[in-house]
Amino acid sequence: MAPIELPDPDMDGSISVERAIATRESRRSFARTPIELEAVSQLLWAAQGQTHVRDGVELRAAPSAGATYPLTVFLEVAPNGSEELEPGVYRYDQQRHALERELETAVHDDLTTASHDQVVIADAPMTIVVTADDDRTKRQYPDHGERYVHMEAGHVAENVHLVCESRGLNTCPVGAFTDTAVAAALSLPTRLAALYLLPVGHRPAEQE
Repeated sequence: MAPIELPDPDMDGSISVERAIATRESRRSFARTPIELEAVSQLLWAAQGQTHVRDGVELRAAPSAGATYPLTVFLEVAPNGSEELEPGVYRYDQQRHALERELETAVHDDLTTASHDQVVIADAPMTIVVTADDDRTKRQYPDHGERYVHMEAGHVAENVHLVCESRGLNTCPVGAFTDTAVAAALSLPTRLAALYLLPVGHRPAEQE
């Protein structure tokens, strides 16, 4: 299946970084409104998108120890979560700024179960899943590689959170889930472990 090209990300937000930091909250409720492809583009670019090249190295939106880039980002789309994307699981290809469809069937119920039936996952039209291949970083940093990978996942989550804040979207980073169940729900390769779930959705009218 051909990759789904995403719109170019917007480099000029409507509010300042400082304002987004000041107003940022973990918000756990979502409107029943599909997420637009433009918003998907912006969020995934903030998570792992390529930004510029320095000394022949393609750098991404989130810092990575030694530019080892151990993270792979997936997008789980719930039924009715998007008018432009079918339900299922997509992998973000940062080089092409595109989505590769990994699973063509909805896995939303399985992901919710794997997350201990948390309402924030159940109600989200989409969930960004941050996964890692620790060995990519541990080969270069055997003593502290795992620590660096977890730090990098935190950088990604904050980027996503601030973009949500700047665009009137809600998110709440989730770390409570059963690792093996999330891996099974998403059919993750054995080299990848899930580190973070970032459910995303529009704000309900009462929060606007």
